[in-house]
Amino acid sequence: MPIRYLIEKEFLQIRRNRFLPRLIIIFPIMIMCVMPWVMNMDVKNVRIDVVDNDRSNDSRRLVERIAASNYFIFNAQRSTYHEALEDVERSKADVIIEIPHHYHHDMMTGQTPQIRIAANATNSTKGTMGMTYVSQIVLQHILEGKRIEASMMKEQPSVRYLYNLQQDYKRFMIPSLIAILILLMCGTLPTLNIVGEKETGTIEAINVTPVSRLTFILAKLIPYWLIAFVVMTICFLISWLLYGITPAGNIGLCYLLAMLLAFVFSGLGLVVSNYNQTMQQAMFVIWFCVMLMLLMSGLFTPVRSMPHWAYLTTYINPMHYFIDAIRTVFVRGGDFESVKHQAAALAIIAVIMDSWAIISYRKNG
Repeated sequence: MPIRYLIEKEFLQIRRNRFLPRLIIIFPIMIMCVMPWVMNMDVKNVRIDVVDNDRSNDSRRLVERIAASNYFIFNAQRSTYHEALEDVERSKADVIIEIPHHYHHDMMTGQTPQIRIAANATNSTKGTMGMTYVSQIVLQHILEGKRIEASMMKEQPSVRYLYNLQQDYKRFMIPSLIAILILLMCGTLPTLNIVGEKETGTIEAINVTPVSRLTFILAKLIPYWLIAFVVMTICFLISWLLYGITPAGNIGLCYLLAMLLAFVFSGLGLVVSNYNQTMQQAMFVIWFCVMLMLLMSGLFTPVRSMPHWAYLTTYINPMHYFIDAIRTVFVRGGDFESVKHQAAALAIIAVIMDSWAIISYRKNG
C-alpha cells in the first residue's frame, strides 16, 4: 500500500532529524518534571503588617497565631494604620490587620470584636486569597476565645473537599499539561514538517506522483498521532512515579479524548501549512491560534469568570472541551456518560478540521 511507504518515509525523516527525536522524548519529561511545581495557583508567603491597638494577651495570641501560619510572612507590627499602609504602598506588605481598642473587653463580654483586614488588590488573586486565609484564622481565634460550648460548635458549618482531598494543585494541572503537549506535538510539528518540505522543494516529488490527497494527508498525520500517544504514556508514567498521581477514572477514556484532540490539532496544523509557504509565516499563524485557544480554554482560570462575549468563544474552542473532559476523568473519576458531550464536540471539530485540511491541499503547491 502506498500509505505504508509514505508513513515509513515520515518516520525516517523524523529519525534522521537531529532535533526532533530529542524534542519528542526530552520535552515532555522536562515539562512534567518542572511545570507542575511552577504552574501553581496556591497563594503563600503573604506579607502581613499588624496594628495592635489593644495590646492585651488575647490580641498578642492572635498575632502569634497569624505569624505561625505557613501562608504568611510576618513583616512588622506598626503603631498606626497609616504606617502599615505606607508599607503596602512600598510593596513591603500585602495585608494589614488592625486589632481594635477594647478587643479583650469585647471578647470577655461576649461581643464580637470588629477587626479590620485590608488587602493589596493590585494582585487580585493574592489579595483575595490572603484576606480569606487571615479571616479564617481570626474567626477561629474569636470562636475559641469566646469559649463556645461544644453543642454550639457542632452547629458551625463544616467543609468537605471533593475529588482532590489533599488540595494538591498538581493533580489539577497535570491534565492541562498533557493537553499542551498534544497541541505542540500534533499541531506544530506537522505544520513545520510540510512547510519545511515546501521550502526545500522535496514536496514536489510527492506532487508529481499519483498519490491522492487523502493518502498524503493521512501519511503526514498518522506518525504524529502515534507520537502523541507515546508522549501521553510518558506523562502518565512520570505522574505516577514522581508525584504518585494516577487517573481517578478509566485511563482508556483519557486516551480516547487525547486521540480526538490529536485529530483536531493535526488537522489545524495542516490547514495552516496549506495556506503558508514559509516557516516564519506558519509559525506566526499557528502560534496565534495556539495562544488564543490556550488562554480562552479555562486552562488557568474558570471560563465563567470571562465576559459573556468571551465565554461564547468556548463553544468553538476544542481545547476547552478537552480540558473540561480530561479533568472530569482524571481528577473526578468520571465515566463516558460524564464527558459524552465534550467527546462529541471534539469529534465534530476534528471532522471539520481534517476535511478542511484534505480539501485545501493543492498538489501544485
